[in-house]
Amino acid sequence: MYDVKTFNAIAQSGLDTFRNDFGINKTDDPDAYLIRSVNLLEADFPQSLKTIVRAGAGVNNIPLERVTQKGIAVFNTPGSNANAVKELIVALMIATKRNLFAAHQYSDEHTEADVSQRTEKDKTKFNGTELASKKIAVIGLGHVGSLVANAALGLGMKVIGYDPYLSANAAWRINNKVKRVDTIKKAVKSADFVTVHVPKNEDTIGLIGTPEINEMKDGVVLFNYSRIGIVNNKAAIKAIRNQKINHYCTDFGEPVIAENPQITITPHIGGSTLEAESNGAIQGANTVMDYLQNGNTNNCVNLPNMQVAFETAFRITVIHQNVPNMVGQISTQLANRQINIENMANAAKDKVAYTIVDVNDLEQDDAEDLINALNEVPEIYRVRLIKHL
Repeated sequence: MYDVKTFNAIAQSGLDTFRNDFGINKTDDPDAYLIRSVNLLEADFPQSLKTIVRAGAGVNNIPLERVTQKGIAVFNTPGSNANAVKELIVALMIATKRNLFAAHQYSDEHTEADVSQRTEKDKTKFNGTELASKKIAVIGLGHVGSLVANAALGLGMKVIGYDPYLSANAAWRINNKVKRVDTIKKAVKSADFVTVHVPKNEDTIGLIGTPEINEMKDGVVLFNYSRIGIVNNKAAIKAIRNQKINHYCTDFGEPVIAENPQITITPHIGGSTLEAESNGAIQGANTVMDYLQNGNTNNCVNLPNMQVAFETAFRITVIHQNVPNMVGQISTQLANRQINIENMANAAKDKVAYTIVDVNDLEQDDAEDLINALNEVPEIYRVRLIKHL
């Protein structure tokens, strides 16, 4: 078992794999992967692997269905890079409205002796506007969106928010001056800026397309710092040609939007700060430890989120299909061996369920027999026995 200090050392080093320098992963039987952007879609996973933690928000580099069937819990680190993305959005709002990119190019091209006189004459070409009193629509008010909304308020902007899935915890993070509406079209109706901060899934692909863009005011500035595909890039190009969109900023380039002076493409750097990388790695390392030592699934992507106090000598965790009588089968196996259940918790997420059973009296022979019996149940993906430290 690895202590938190050791994992924090790994996290702060910025490594994606566990190094022998730390005395970890000296064999080919790792308990956990702590990764960033490495592509695991075609990877083979060892039987020993219990969890994969992505130090970041997205998990599109992990084959979720396949690893779930292997009983591997997948986690991410939501919020670890939220401040970095927020600051980049604010920087780009200022840059686009103050014409900083064009102004820099002009200065770079005019360095002759009379540059001072010329720039005094030409500088009005780059007159911009201030952010104060402008309106911004924030689509998605989670970790990043809530920070962007609050920062915009601090800049004197009017903020409209839309998020049909806003959690109670997220709602507490949002300033009460943010006006919330119940449709995207209402949110973007008169906004000077529209920024999107939602996860990528079947419901959000193409979330901002021609119908939504048509509702925006002429000259809007659009941001996509969520994932590629959230904004329909072909629709954005068409809107730029029609002067509906004045500028489009995105972290995800593709050929259809390349080499357009009204499009700023950053190379997926939204969360690329030293602080964000450190935050993600440390949060990920602590997540690894909590799952390995306690079986808790906070911020789990493919299992229900469960945080259960561990107050007994042993904990049995079971990842299984979400079908009838699974809890009954698990408890029956314990009862058949005269093992008393001190505490039991169960929750489901889509087709997968997770059961935690806490016990005190458990002999080694009974434990081995119980685990073998549970592993024989076809609907069970993985059984773990954790001893309380």
